[in-house]
Amino acid sequence: MATLSGSMGIYMKLGITAQGRMKVKQLTPQGKRNHTSVKEFILLGFPGALYLQISLFVLFLFMYIMTVTANMAIIALVMISQRLRTPMYFFICNLSFLEIWYTTACVPKTLANLMSQSQTISFTSCILQMYFVFSFGCTEYFFLAVMAYDRYLAICHPLHYSSIMNNTLSIQLALGCWVCGFLAICLPAYLIARLSFCGPNIINHFFCDIAPWIVLSCTDTYVVELVAFITSFIVILGSCAITLVSYVYIISTILNIPSVKGRKRAFSTCSSHLTIVIIWYGSTIFLHVKPSIQNSLELTKIVTVLNTIVTPLLNPFIYALRNTEVKEAVKHVFRGK
Repeated sequence: MATLSGSMGIYMKLGITAQGRMKVKQLTPQGKRNHTSVKEFILLGFPGALYLQISLFVLFLFMYIMTVTANMAIIALVMISQRLRTPMYFFICNLSFLEIWYTTACVPKTLANLMSQSQTISFTSCILQMYFVFSFGCTEYFFLAVMAYDRYLAICHPLHYSSIMNNTLSIQLALGCWVCGFLAICLPAYLIARLSFCGPNIINHFFCDIAPWIVLSCTDTYVVELVAFITSFIVILGSCAITLVSYVYIISTILNIPSVKGRKRAFSTCSSHLTIVIIWYGSTIFLHVKPSIQNSLELTKIVTVLNTIVTPLLNPFIYALRNTEVKEAVKHVFRGK
């Protein structure tokens, strides 16, 4: 989830990329350019003993299967249950669909590398993996912002909610999230595709993340870093601003409700989304508060595991366990059978 934010944090520490470029440039004589192009890269992943590789493979495989199954169950439940045919659950359905593909974009390749002697990935495959992982990440930022706005309308303007957040607007907002998420990464992906790689080919990550990848380039990466930073700034801070402002109004409205029962009922409608927002943006903040530049790539790798493998698994359970309507829908489905 936070791969985009992870790269943003590293872009803010330009010493890493500058140092990486210096190491590569030292491999070729000054004034000359080595035109030998690297066709394949090696994903370093999680180096260690065989038992560690097997343990990680079993753990990641189990979590991946559970993630796909749990998110598909949420989608099926929303489609089956009439009481969940609301804009909020329409967005949750989109988020679950997104989580399936977000984790699928990097986990299967990671599993293959854990059990294989060869950890190589072609340049084209690397570009595609990077594009899809970051596109899904951007899309999730947008969906969290849209879902915050949906909760704002439901709690702060309950009488006008149905007329404002109708089916047409819901579909338009969801479509906008998908389109904007995939368009946001087009320019960075295009610029990276034009870079030359003629030196080391080992990427210190378990997928083709931008920051540890572009440091291997033997050409100047300043434009790529700048464009990626601007993209990250707009996507992360833009979605965060919408989410934050929405919850300021939501909390203010809830506190003004006279009865305790009314406050609890209002808060229960947004507690699941708020929990996911805290986890998502919490990891984003963590990526920017690092003890040292030297450890930044390793910390990014660890937090990326949290966001691409752990969080997509937790989300459907958060909605199921913290949402009364989902619990009732599950009971109704099983009673109906």
